[in-house]
Amino acid sequence: MSSAEGVIPLCSLDDIGEGRIGSAVLPDGRRVAVYLVDGRAHATDDRCTHGESSLADEGWLDGHVVECGRHMGTFDVRTGQPLGPPCTKALRTYPVEIHAGQVMLARSALPGGDEA
Repeated sequence: MSSAEGVIPLCSLDDIGEGRIGSAVLPDGRRVAVYLVDGRAHATDDRCTHGESSLADEGWLDGHVVECGRHMGTFDVRTGQPLGPPCTKALRTYPVEIHAGQVMLARSALPGGDEA
């Protein structure tokens, strides 16, 4: 992530805090969940792939595992992989980095790349 034009600020570290879930809206309107685990930021689609529930609003985080509040399915926030039923489909993940206290996403990581 080299230039300010090439990145999208998702949220401040102060907004989420260690072991908590935040959210952000991408330029295309899609909502992502943002996590801070062991000082590292992670981001996934905000919607559970099983029940269309918001992970940021209704889920909770235990280490690197987010649990959906609707049907208690679990995912690894680092990979998006489902860890427990009823979830069988992975969450989309987004590569993020921390710069100057902000969680940043490269525009090139979005569908459509720099056009998003």
